Amino acid sequence: MINQIIIDGLAFALPLLVIAIGGIFSERSGVINLALEGLLGFGAFTGGLCFTIITQFLPMDSLVAFYASFLAAACGGVLFSLIHALLCIRLNANQVISGVVINIAAVALTGFLTVQLNQSFFSGTSNKFFLATAPRLTITPLSQIPLIGGFVTSVYPFELIAVGLVAICWFVLYRSRFGLHLRACGDNPQAVDAAGLSVAKTRLAAVMISGGLAGIGGMCFAYSISANVSPAIYFGAGFLAIAAMIFGNWKIITTLIACLIFGFARAASFQLVLLLEMDSSIFDLAMIVPYVLVLLLLVFFSKNNRAPRALGSKYEKGQS
Repeated sequence: MINQIIIDGLAFALPLLVIAIGGIFSERSGVINLALEGLLGFGAFTGGLCFTIITQFLPMDSLVAFYASFLAAACGGVLFSLIHALLCIRLNANQVISGVVINIAAVALTGFLTVQLNQSFFSGTSNKFFLATAPRLTITPLSQIPLIGGFVTSVYPFELIAVGLVAICWFVLYRSRFGLHLRACGDNPQAVDAAGLSVAKTRLAAVMISGGLAGIGGMCFAYSISANVSPAIYFGAGFLAIAAMIFGNWKIITTLIACLIFGFARAASFQLVLLLEMDSSIFDLAMIVPYVLVLLLLVFFSKNNRAPRALGSKYEKGQS
């Protein structure tokens, strides 16, 4: 049971962390990003479309289609994030309202396009793009070790991708020149401007990165939770990622801890329902456990949060 909690918890926590890190990049640059839910949904839509097109010519279990769908999801997330960047950076729109509008637009747009594309090109009337079951990997010698075995048993390939992305993002944010400029844009954009750097371009890059990461995270959930891309992909993961980011104080390592808490809590609640042989309707109730934890954590820890000082501020070149 413990191993299964670890397996399911990681499969949920790692994609959630990738999405949350996307939010960190955007908000550490000074742009509020409540659009993560919409970005992950649109990214999953483009990834599902890519998978469907490729599998018209290749088998459903093709690894080419599997990995190409993640690349397409990242591109779709980046493309959709440009709307948020345009509204917030170029047009100085209210960043909160922009995020909300993008979330609503993504649900309507992807649902409409999925139905239309299925009817026009794929001889169906469904509002879903069906995916193959994602392969799983197990390191047999280590899988027999208590506790440790859960971390190397039935691992999705995208979990390894997520771990690699987390390491790269940590290095970029905290050890690269670009990361230094990005964090400065969120804390002191005047200093960045005075140094001859473009605040707008840095923030644009940060929002695009957040879109790409959110798209990848959305594709991970499409493979692991439902094996299809449909309106059900909008199940609140983007908002949960925002909560993890805030609880993590806009830092990658502490956000990782928050995501693991949410992931393991969700997995443990499901296993408890199975262990007690409760009615299947209780599964729906078990899904709220991470969100209850969000409320509790924010109540007890929000006083210690230190958001970027220029978060949500509108900045124009030469502004003092």
